Amino acid sequence: MPTLPAFVFRGHRKTFQPLWILGLTSLLALALCGCSNSGATAAKSDAPGGGRGGGRGRGGDVPVTVAKASTRDVPVEVQVIGNVEAYSTITVKALVGGQLTNVYFKEGDFVKKGEKLFDIDRRPLEAAYNQAVANIARDQASLLQAQANMARDQANAKYQDSQAKRYGELFTAGVISKDQAEQLRAGADASAQAVNADQAAIASAQAAIGASQATAENAKVQLSYTTIYSPIDGRTGNLTVKLGNVVTANNMDMITINQVEPIYVTFSVPEAQLPAIKKYMALGSLNVRSRPQDADNAEEERGALTFVDNTVDITTGTIKLKGTFPNTDHKLWPGQFVRVTLLLTTQANAVVVPNQAIQTGQAGAFIYVVKEDRTVETRPVVSGARVGQDMVVNEGISAGETVVVEGQLRLAPGSRVVVRDSKGGGGGGGGRGRRG
Repeated sequence: MPTLPAFVFRGHRKTFQPLWILGLTSLLALALCGCSNSGATAAKSDAPGGGRGGGRGRGGDVPVTVAKASTRDVPVEVQVIGNVEAYSTITVKALVGGQLTNVYFKEGDFVKKGEKLFDIDRRPLEAAYNQAVANIARDQASLLQAQANMARDQANAKYQDSQAKRYGELFTAGVISKDQAEQLRAGADASAQAVNADQAAIASAQAAIGASQATAENAKVQLSYTTIYSPIDGRTGNLTVKLGNVVTANNMDMITINQVEPIYVTFSVPEAQLPAIKKYMALGSLNVRSRPQDADNAEEERGALTFVDNTVDITTGTIKLKGTFPNTDHKLWPGQFVRVTLLLTTQANAVVVPNQAIQTGQAGAFIYVVKEDRTVETRPVVSGARVGQDMVVNEGISAGETVVVEGQLRLAPGSRVVVRDSKGGGGGGGGRGRRG
């Protein structure tokens, strides 16, 4: 930049800078002054209690939203995710082999206990049964023959015995020889042994009849297996064997039937809940409610707790429970995930406040309570169960007291407040607010 000339007045030589440099200097001084004032304002805003200045209502009051602590009967509940389980599951298998000749239902149908499901070709088993019946008749005929033989031999033995006795007397009298007498006695003894043989034949025939009857009964039972009936009321699943195929006895799952009325809902709770569950179970049946996991507006199904497992799962620290539901409308389905609510008891006249009213500090939970003079104080509280958007307060406040719901970040003990409505507008006195 070229050197600017100097100016001389009244014999004294004085050097002046150009006017644009003086103007720039003035602007910089004004800017520094403005920044200094802004910093002071920010510092004042960040000072303790200064945050209330930015949102103050009339006269420097802090605008807040309040609510009244109220009393109500609060259910003491355990809420978990559970799983629907069939009340009973039956896998149908064929007890005899053969060709599948009839299927009396469609996949997915509801069937009643005793309803006919399948027919298997019965002709081979009918033939076996008829053969067993014929064997019974044969053995009965053999028995009759053995009985007739024994009657004959008994008569002959009686005659031979009488002859032997008479000839024995004649031998004693010396009328006949000893040899003749002994021959007649031997014949009488042989006839007696023939009677014993006939008795054994009769016993054998009777045993054969028993065996044939057992064979016929078994054939009859096997024949009855050719028609398969439903053992329970339930819903059928996928049919794994189609009509016309050959099934193998005891080796093939034909269909699975799930009993869904009633039905179980299985769920697990932390082991810490077990003492309370046992306590309230001793007083009476506990109610269980469930609804589909993805249906918040669905009507809840209601049942009763019917099973508590006999051991705690050491890997998860939970214990398994089951609720039984009538399920007459079939809204619960096996394998479905549901939200489960186990009602333990009802806490009468519990003090509740909106959940947002409870704050957490270094000393624990506390609430800002609005006093009559519209100043606030902090009150340590002991919170309980959460019920919807409200929280139970077991200790710390009483019903009817006014608590701050919104605006706590601008408050400190002793701050004065002005109540605003839900839209942020200023309200009247500190006693007004939305109801809990």
